[in-house]
Amino acid sequence: MGDHRSVDVGGVRVAYQVSGPPDASPLVLLHALGEDATDWEAVAPVLARSRRVYALDLRGHGRSDWPGDYSLELMQADVLRFLRALGLGRVDLIGHSMGGIVAYLLAQDHPQRVSRLVLEDVSVARPREPAIPARPDGDLTFDWEMVLAIRRQIDTPDPRWLERLSQITAETLVLAGGPRSHVPQDGIAELARRVPGGQVVTIPVGHLIHRAAPEAFTEVVSAFLLAEEDSRPAR
Repeated sequence: MGDHRSVDVGGVRVAYQVSGPPDASPLVLLHALGEDATDWEAVAPVLARSRRVYALDLRGHGRSDWPGDYSLELMQADVLRFLRALGLGRVDLIGHSMGGIVAYLLAQDHPQRVSRLVLEDVSVARPREPAIPARPDGDLTFDWEMVLAIRRQIDTPDPRWLERLSQITAETLVLAGGPRSHVPQDGIAELARRVPGGQVVTIPVGHLIHRAAPEAFTEVVSAFLLAEEDSRPAR
């Protein structure tokens, strides 16, 4: 999918794959819980035709460090330090599921860093009935302790996550997976309403939109990002 690299972000090594023209506008991809940069293999090459694409392994996942200390806020801080370490200014940001929460936390806290935001099948953060997941058998490509820590946060989210959605200034596209997704679709619609100017597009293939319908995903996302390019003043 691209070159495999890593960078130290405050004592944690973050692995990433990079592809696309070096002088193109940066696009950062953040995966879901238990996934890693390879999850974007079906769509990254298409996005990289016109973008410099950075697909990260968030802490506790894949080739990045598994430090034993996990939260969505720490993941957000890692991404911010990643941008600083690579000298990236404003970026476009795509986050799927858990990665979408990390993405909108970054857009809330550091609006000057995010130009365009794509949230793939991400519901508004509300408390839910906790359920202890069963650990899969065999070797894992992620830290199971990370899964438990992040699930606890998602089950009992910080109320500020919801309150501060109105502070996002990035143009925001929310992709919904429709009735085949396990994510409450009314929560996705509410998330889009709470973000100023947020828009929803439904691709009814379930939670894994970019894998189940990669062509539809890249078509919708590319059009959204291209609209940004067209709206920029001539240099």
